[in-house]
Amino acid sequence: MSVYLDTARRVIRTEAEGLARLEAVLADGLGGGFDRAVETILSAQGRVIISGMGKSGHVGRKIAATLASTGTPAQFVHPAEASHGDLGMVTQADVVLMLSNSGETPELADMIAHTRRFQIPLIGVASRARSTLLRQADVALVLPDAPEACGEGIVPTTSTTMTMALGDALAIALMEHRKFTPEHFRTFHPGGKLGAKLSRVADLMHTDIPLVPEIAPMAEALLVISQKSFGVTGVTDVSGRLTGIITDGDLRRHMTGLLSRNAAEVMTRNPRSIGPDALAETALAEMQSRRITSLFVVSDEGRPLGLIHIHDFLRTGMV
Repeated sequence: MSVYLDTARRVIRTEAEGLARLEAVLADGLGGGFDRAVETILSAQGRVIISGMGKSGHVGRKIAATLASTGTPAQFVHPAEASHGDLGMVTQADVVLMLSNSGETPELADMIAHTRRFQIPLIGVASRARSTLLRQADVALVLPDAPEACGEGIVPTTSTTMTMALGDALAIALMEHRKFTPEHFRTFHPGGKLGAKLSRVADLMHTDIPLVPEIAPMAEALLVISQKSFGVTGVTDVSGRLTGIITDGDLRRHMTGLLSRNAAEVMTRNPRSIGPDALAETALAEMQSRRITSLFVVSDEGRPLGLIHIHDFLRTGMV
């Protein structure tokens, strides 16, 4: 094994040990601080304002993004910019989450003073219980003592990993309390592959769909299949409910005397279908497991509303 891989494994092992220590102190609820932090955020009428300097600031931006995408309005405010006018972004309806490994970062002083002056709830995250930040905070979250992965104690590595994990823990605790669902997440994340997976079937389905009645002659059914270009047609009964589907496989099985038959004689009965409110990911899983290329979308009464094709998932990047 190369010296580079030895270093990589040591770094990951050191940071993993830091996370294990964090989990251990969380077993005690960080002295009750974690629960108080969650309750403080839940009681806020405004946003979570997150601030930190240097690496803590970069971690803070990520925590703000995670909170915002999981149902907790959040914004990162740079502490140096706050001292030059951005304190106006922090209101009495907000709660401030401030990050500093040492708890003594001088650039945080003005924002700390602002929260004290206007009685804005302050949650502090630091590794020193007696630091200025945690002594001033309404809720103190003390990170456990753990060595940085650099071996010299000078490069923020383990400490930033623990801080980010703690931010994730807060975000998920808040998310679960609010019963945040994939549908809610989709509202804040419509783009990319993840957004596509969280789309509803109704968002992707075609509504100009191939349909023929059960009594339709196969000549008519073949014309509909050709015109709609899905390679299939649905078959409906007299009440308009989907009772069957005609695919190329059905055509091959009934090749002899095909044009003398009607749709009901050729169709496959009780085809697979899905509701319009189902997640697109569910429809894709159904199609892949059944090895089919089209899936009809039906109402609760079984009436066809649309059709979704495997090409729709290719177009959105889901496969």
